Amino acid sequence: MDSSEPRVDGAGVTPDFLDDFDEIVSFEDGTLPGERYLDRELSWLAFNQRVLELAEDPTTPLLERANFLAIFASNLDEFFMVRVAGLKRRIATGLAVPTNVGRGPNEVLADISKKAHELQERHARAFLDLVKPDLDDAGIHIENWSDLEEADRVRMREIFTEQIFPVLMPLAVDPAHPFPYISGLSLNLSIRVRNPKTMRQEFARLKVPQMLPRFVQLPDDDSGRVRFIPLEDLIANHLQDLFPGMEVVEHHVFRVTRNEDVEVDEDESENLIQALERELLRRRFGPPIRLEITDDMDPVTLELLVRELDVTDQEVYKLPAPLDLAGLFEITKMSRADLKYPKHLPTTAVQLQPTEPNMKPDMFASIARQDILVHHPYESFATSVQAFLEQAAADPNVLAIKQTLYRTSGDSPIIEALIDAAESGKQVLALVEVKARFDEQNNITWARKLEKAGVHVVYGLVGLKTHCKLALVIRQEKGTLKHYTHIGTGNYNPKTSRIYEDMGLFTSDDQVGKDLTRLFNELSGYAIEKKFKRLLVAPRYLRRGLLKQIQNEIENAQAGRPAGIRIKINSIVDEQIIDALYKASQAGVPVDVWVRGICTIKPGEPGLSDNIRVRSILGRYLEHSRLFWFANDGDPQVFIGSADMMHRNLDRRVEALVRLTQADHLTEVSALFDQAMSDDTSSWWLEADGTWTRHARDADGRSLTDLQNAQMKAITVRKRSKR
Repeated sequence: MDSSEPRVDGAGVTPDFLDDFDEIVSFEDGTLPGERYLDRELSWLAFNQRVLELAEDPTTPLLERANFLAIFASNLDEFFMVRVAGLKRRIATGLAVPTNVGRGPNEVLADISKKAHELQERHARAFLDLVKPDLDDAGIHIENWSDLEEADRVRMREIFTEQIFPVLMPLAVDPAHPFPYISGLSLNLSIRVRNPKTMRQEFARLKVPQMLPRFVQLPDDDSGRVRFIPLEDLIANHLQDLFPGMEVVEHHVFRVTRNEDVEVDEDESENLIQALERELLRRRFGPPIRLEITDDMDPVTLELLVRELDVTDQEVYKLPAPLDLAGLFEITKMSRADLKYPKHLPTTAVQLQPTEPNMKPDMFASIARQDILVHHPYESFATSVQAFLEQAAADPNVLAIKQTLYRTSGDSPIIEALIDAAESGKQVLALVEVKARFDEQNNITWARKLEKAGVHVVYGLVGLKTHCKLALVIRQEKGTLKHYTHIGTGNYNPKTSRIYEDMGLFTSDDQVGKDLTRLFNELSGYAIEKKFKRLLVAPRYLRRGLLKQIQNEIENAQAGRPAGIRIKINSIVDEQIIDALYKASQAGVPVDVWVRGICTIKPGEPGLSDNIRVRSILGRYLEHSRLFWFANDGDPQVFIGSADMMHRNLDRRVEALVRLTQADHLTEVSALFDQAMSDDTSSWWLEADGTWTRHARDADGRSLTDLQNAQMKAITVRKRSKR
């Protein structure tokens, strides 16, 4: 870097620094090879395969293995409803543009189908051959009707008659009754019955009620075992009750996945809430994109389903029963601590603990003393983020609270705190993202609840999702107004905060407060703010800021100065960012990428990415924080925030990264990267061909370090720093 060029110094990202890259730095000079990315859809399937490998691992606690089977199934459902549906929609509308690797959607769909068939079969076998036998050994039995003794059958018949039969609705299919609509993700029984007088066969469909338990618990038989039977199996063995006088010829289980992505034209919608509600209703009737059937289904029934649902042979997934293993979530709720991960109790961040044992915690006093970096779930969300907003709501000196809300729980104390604040006369602004995928209806419900309480509810900018995680509190202190802010990497959701790994920064820095004030004004009004001092904000400056940081590392490496890039994200697919990292690697910059999900970088490719390493860590917590570390000639620039390296985050969402300035915070993030990328830490390593290889044991067969366990232990024993 030229000595006359403005540096990114300890004061944060200066306006001069931003002005220096009004034009986006280009790293595509024609020298990079054409086939330099991995396919994003296959990379996602590879991520779900890593989830499956945790379920297959006998060293993973047994009920956690069942949980990973359920997560795999739930993940794959969403993949089909969104990604596969999107590809099919583009083909149908004639807008099929090439994918990130230059291939047509039809080719990609064929690759997805091949891999998805392989993974779903492997998933079913993992349950039947690996997890179910171990559950049996642990006294948890998922039975079939054929396994039951007569006494059990009698009792289960009573349960069926009293609790299940009244809510069942068989639907006949004949000239007077057209083929019924099959709702997405519902379990169904296809039934062929025969009239014994006319010998005429008829078809009927029976939906397995979704409000009933997926697995019905059998009566205690004094054996010490806990026993369940799949609901559809129990129903299937009582079909004669539903078709009296008819002979049941065949019955099979099937399940349909539909296109459930949501599209709302905001420019044409005067009321976004109403438009979204209409779209949610339409979503229920999206076209089928996957048909799962049990492998014993007869050809006649299969032909009927394929014809009536208008699916292709490629979209049919023939699997051993039971279907819909997401239902295993119910089993994993059992109270068997011996079959789960050891309990971790979050601690209160030491900087937020009272200075004296008998004193009450004071969030504002703690934050005023120093910036505080919290790391969930190792450090408690309840005693940090939740306490911050609850204290702000109750404090008479607080004049205003402004907050973004992307996803939160329905009974959230965060929502209650905002309502309490509004009802006590404070100015409260909640920027609600009602387009948060699959949480739309929930968000609409509590957005209206907030409005009724007097909270100013806005829905962000047209065409942009508001994904940043921001909270700003304005407090009057000694005649002046002071800003207290929280900027996080995860949602304001007390429930997911227990299982999502995230970071958040509390600061009373006046510059950050002014930055957030301007940003909220832009989001709720018509202001156009170009410059932020300590933030990088998408869609205007985040991409540019990161590319400039990468360019800075390239120049430092070329000049022989310390250089390095470390990025922790959920997904990285953005071509401009990836090309910049390739150029950095070619310049000799060490690049470490720690990714949970999709990664389309090819690491370790000779001449292209020799200096790039990619690792992935999956475990009891969902790695969710986004961290960006740049060596910067010995003066590290470190950012945390909400953005992944995807087109939507950088170009179509409001995202915010904040720069950390405190030395101990920089050290903490650096140490976290050191451990994650260490060969002694259990992780998956990505190869240039897209293969992920798990490294969980050393050469002597000993388990490698579990990063999440190590973090919990390290944070639990932290001592209050002397200040």
